[in-house]
Amino acid sequence: MLLSHLPRVQLVHAPTPLEFLPNLTKALNGPQIYIKRDDATGLATGGNKTRKLEFLIGDALAKGATHVLTQGATQSNHVRQTIAAANKFGLKASVLLEQRVSDGTDEYYNNGNLLLDEILGATSIEVVPGGTDMVAALEAKAKELELQGERPYIIPGGGSNAIGALGYVSTAIELINQLNQIQLAPIHLVHATGSTGTQAGLLAGIAATHSNLTVLGISVRAEKSKQEENVYKLTRATLEHLGLSADLIAREKVIANSDYVGDGYGIPTDSMVEAVELLARTEGILLDPVYSGKGFAGLVDLIRQGHFTKDDKVIFLHTGGAVGLFGYRKTFSNKDAYRL
Repeated sequence: MLLSHLPRVQLVHAPTPLEFLPNLTKALNGPQIYIKRDDATGLATGGNKTRKLEFLIGDALAKGATHVLTQGATQSNHVRQTIAAANKFGLKASVLLEQRVSDGTDEYYNNGNLLLDEILGATSIEVVPGGTDMVAALEAKAKELELQGERPYIIPGGGSNAIGALGYVSTAIELINQLNQIQLAPIHLVHATGSTGTQAGLLAGIAATHSNLTVLGISVRAEKSKQEENVYKLTRATLEHLGLSADLIAREKVIANSDYVGDGYGIPTDSMVEAVELLARTEGILLDPVYSGKGFAGLVDLIRQGHFTKDDKVIFLHTGGAVGLFGYRKTFSNKDAYRL
């Protein structure tokens, strides 16, 4: 399987580290836990969307775009990385931010990713109400830009289409090479799943290379059946985009667990807070409160339930986004300020 014929730019500091977590493994009494550090991809504090943007920006440039458009929630990691990627290649970037969280704090609406969006200098940042048809809103914005003489390129939320998912086809190959180099044979790969591109890309890459690795997505938004169906559809589309048979992916290989969403997308849970603090205080690694925090909370709870054996080797894919913690200060601290 080749990816070299597809438009692509260089953004990722690859390969990202694959690290054993000895303190966490001991604290949870097994299994052996590893972490794939896609928080260290390198673009504007990093994150998994940088992987997808290598192919999306590559495609935009190949099509002569002058202006990229995308959307996400107020604290979107994807939006932050998209603006940064556009800057590197001389493209303008306009973004739509959906207010999916209606009762956030002042920090949520002004700090974290949103602050970085402003520092990075998006051409325009527009806030729209929760429940807005974001696909239609992007298309309307694209028509507006066309009338201004721009050549817009729409990047879907999360960068999750068959082009963006190629970033995680590439990651699957990278991870398999790392495992071969250190002669590690894990059984499980666990990560937070939202807009589906990460999980679909991983599944497509694993299926295309006939690798024996189970992928478990911990959903941060949709319920199980909907999430699995969306991932399955995108996995098939990604395989077809690669010129491969969509039937390489068996439906039973697409597994999502939606037990850790809580009250909804971006809304903190006690298990997320515990998971963020647990990894920070055992291994010095920061998760984010929306995606990797809930994904890791799912992994921790499944370990405690005995879902994995002590002899299992489990990899957690860290999708980045720790800058989002600055939008959730009151979730993690009751202190108004530290004073002498």
